[in-house]
Amino acid sequence: MAQAVRMALHYGEEYLGVTDVFGEDVGPPLGGVFTVTQGLKTAWNTPLDERGILGTAMGIAYAGGRPVCEIQFCDYALNIMDLFKIAGNQRWASGGAFDLPIVVMTPNGAGIRGSIYHSHSFESFATRLAGWKIVMPSTPLDAYGLMLAAIKDPNPVLVLLPKALLRVRGEQLIPGEPPDPDELSRMIDAPIGDRSHWQPQWPPLEDYTIPLGVANLVREGSHGTVIAYGRPLPLCVQAADELAREHGYSFDVIDLRSLFPYDWSMISHSVLKTGRVLIVNEDTEVTNFGEHLLRRVIDEHFYDLAVRPRTLMGKHVPGIGMNQNYELNSVPQLGDIRTAMWDLATEPA
Repeated sequence: MAQAVRMALHYGEEYLGVTDVFGEDVGPPLGGVFTVTQGLKTAWNTPLDERGILGTAMGIAYAGGRPVCEIQFCDYALNIMDLFKIAGNQRWASGGAFDLPIVVMTPNGAGIRGSIYHSHSFESFATRLAGWKIVMPSTPLDAYGLMLAAIKDPNPVLVLLPKALLRVRGEQLIPGEPPDPDELSRMIDAPIGDRSHWQPQWPPLEDYTIPLGVANLVREGSHGTVIAYGRPLPLCVQAADELAREHGYSFDVIDLRSLFPYDWSMISHSVLKTGRVLIVNEDTEVTNFGEHLLRRVIDEHFYDLAVRPRTLMGKHVPGIGMNQNYELNSVPQLGDIRTAMWDLATEPA
């Protein structure tokens, strides 16, 4: 996924008018703490100042540029909630007269033992920011397609990158990506050591845009609807495959991909079919984005439900400890998801 984001940003530089890619350690020699900006010709480093990063992006966009900036970890996006709010207001306040085409990307969630300052989830805060579009991919191809959609959009877009998946290889190639992963690495991954004369050799990438607001039905079934995104999504798919193989229970597994706007049409159609709903994410369970989806399911499909709808979310704790046991017990894991799906499918109507 890190390579996919990097290739999308390169495509944006070459063909979509991206003028600046910047943030803490985003430029050379590091190219980002997760290497998603290595080799980009417009990448540059900023001070450790989230307020300055977002404020600069807004200024560049007002001046006619098309910037992409990074908040190094989403935990530090909380430092600038007021600026997020202001950025979300701007197109609306001008009646659409002034575009604000900024993309903010930031790593999100647990999964790397990042402890209390590098393991938060931000989507529940983010989806309250009216005026922003919010996406979270769970595959490299989706990361590429959603990033291109974000760059093209005239509104501010927040791209939440699940840090636990940034080193996971996808099953589908990005258009133009060589089939040999070692060849791709030789082409675009910076060497360890002296990089002063290194230049990437970009593959012949092509446009691939996933419209914002369109989910992906990654598994199809009849015993329940499972809605997820980001890190928990592949765990939901694994649990669905295991339950289908071992017990014959099948599920619609919906990868939301775009958290706002979101694909209510797909959710609604699936709920009407299965009558059973489970929403899974890793954000803390109080005032969680999943609770909004749950409320809407109840409001619009109360009499279509066969059993109570349910959520599976992270524990409501101040942070996630670095100890592996703390992290494993703070956010949903495969066993938790499989049990919740089993309970969903087997509860008597």
